[in-house]
Amino acid sequence: MPSLNFFASSRIVLGLLSCSFMFSTNLQAVEFEVAPMVGYTFSPDLTNGKVTQLLSTTNEPNFALALNWHDTESGQGQVLINYISRDFTDDIDQSTHSFETVYTHFSGIAFFPEKYYLTTFGFGLGATYFNSDFDDDLYPSLTVSLGTRYTLSDTLTLITEVRGYATFVNDNDTLFCQDDNCYAHFNSGIWFDSQLSIGVAYKF
Repeated sequence: MPSLNFFASSRIVLGLLSCSFMFSTNLQAVEFEVAPMVGYTFSPDLTNGKVTQLLSTTNEPNFALALNWHDTESGQGQVLINYISRDFTDDIDQSTHSFETVYTHFSGIAFFPEKYYLTTFGFGLGATYFNSDFDDDLYPSLTVSLGTRYTLSDTLTLITEVRGYATFVNDNDTLFCQDDNCYAHFNSGIWFDSQLSIGVAYKF
């Protein structure tokens, strides 16, 4: 007898094929962009295992890749994946630990034309994945961005951006714990990240 996973996979494939057929005519008019970006992340603090002292996290570069699409001149949709790796030093044995953060968000971006460029404002919903030396976890999150777009050619656009992330975390989880030792916790129930980034969008 076929497994349940087979039937679930078949339903997913059929659903995707149906959606592709329904929207194939509209997608022919949509312009797509791929936009690699690089920037700098300003990290919030963690607290120590007893939640009595702040632990500084390192400010590190971030690397992002966006897929943008739009069929009007007033804005676009976006799927953005953003990666950061950073460190903190615990106060138990003064050892340094690293943790990775991956943001994945679906956003809407509005365009506001200026004389020589576009001002952009974006808002998105998605998820944040944390992977530490000890554990990993996934949390819901949102993102807000303010930026500019300078047209370089028919296919290339220079992007600058200020972006903030708010992740709704569990400040009592075990992401930074090993056995009964917790080296750090989130400082509050919301993890705020802020970034400055620059990139180039290629239209195809």
